[in-house]
Amino acid sequence: MSFLALVETGSTQAGAAGNAVPHTIIGVWILLLAIFIGFELITKVPPTLHTPLMSGANAISGITIVGAIYCASQGHPTMAKIAGFSAVALATTNVVGGFLVTDRMLSMFGKRGKKSAGASNK
Repeated sequence: MSFLALVETGSTQAGAAGNAVPHTIIGVWILLLAIFIGFELITKVPPTLHTPLMSGANAISGITIVGAIYCASQGHPTMAKIAGFSAVALATTNVVGGFLVTDRMLSMFGKRGKKSAGASNK
C-alpha cells in the first residue's frame, strides 16, 4: 500500500486487526517534519542570500494561500476550516511582508541622488 493510500484511508496494515492511524496524527507528523526541515534549511542560508531567497519564496506562499482558501471554503470539519482560515491569514502576511522587504531591498540599489516617484521636485 502506498503512502498516499495510507493518507487517504488513514489506516495502516500493521497488525492482524488493521490498526487505524487517524488523519490528525499523520498531519501532526507532516507538520513537525516540515518545521524541522524548514528550520534546518533556513539556518544554513548565509545572511547575504536570505532576503533574495525569501523574496523568491513568495510564489510558494501564494500557492499556500490557494490551498488554504480551498481548505477553508469546502465542506470540511470545523477544525479544518479554522486551520484553513489561519493558514490564509499567515500566508497572506508572509507574502505581503516579503514583497515589502523586497521593495525596500531593491530601493537600496537605486541611484543615491534620485528621489522617489511620489516626491515633488523643488
